[in-house]
Amino acid sequence: MKRTFVTLLMAIGFVAFTQAQTPNTVTVDANSGSKIKFDKVEHNFGKISEGTQATVTFTFTNTGTEPLVLTSVRASCGCTTPKWTKEPVAPGQTGEITAIYNSKGRPGNFTKTITVKYNGEAGTEFLTIRGFVETTPRETPPPVANPQ
Repeated sequence: MKRTFVTLLMAIGFVAFTQAQTPNTVTVDANSGSKIKFDKVEHNFGKISEGTQATVTFTFTNTGTEPLVLTSVRASCGCTTPKWTKEPVAPGQTGEITAIYNSKGRPGNFTKTITVKYNGEAGTEFLTIRGFVETTPRETPPPVANPQ
C-alpha cells in the first residue's frame, strides 16, 4: 500500500512538473488587427506671428484588418489642443488628428509632441509640431505730460 501511494505521488509530481515546463504560447497572425499609417508625423509651421492659432491636420489610414480606435490623443502641454476622429476607423478608411497651437505669449522656438494611443499592434505613435513665434511689437503708451 505504501509503495502504491509513493508511486502515485511520484506520478502526480511528474505530470505537474512537465506541465509547468510547457510554455503557454499564443500565436498571433502578424497581418491581423488594426494598423495605423500617417501621411506625415511632423509639421513645421515656420515663422508665425505671436497670437496666431496655428493649425495642422494629420491624416491617417487604417492599413490593418480590424477597426482602428484612437483611445487617447494628448499634447505635451496646454498650449496645444488636439481634436481627432472619435469613431472607429474601418480597414482601408482614413481619420484625422488636428493640432491647434496657441502662440499667444509664447515667442521663440517651439517643439510640441502629440501622443496618439490606439488599439493596434504598436499601440502608440508620436506626432510633432514645431516652428518659431515672432514677437509682435507692443504698443507703447503715449507719454503723460506732468502739469507742473
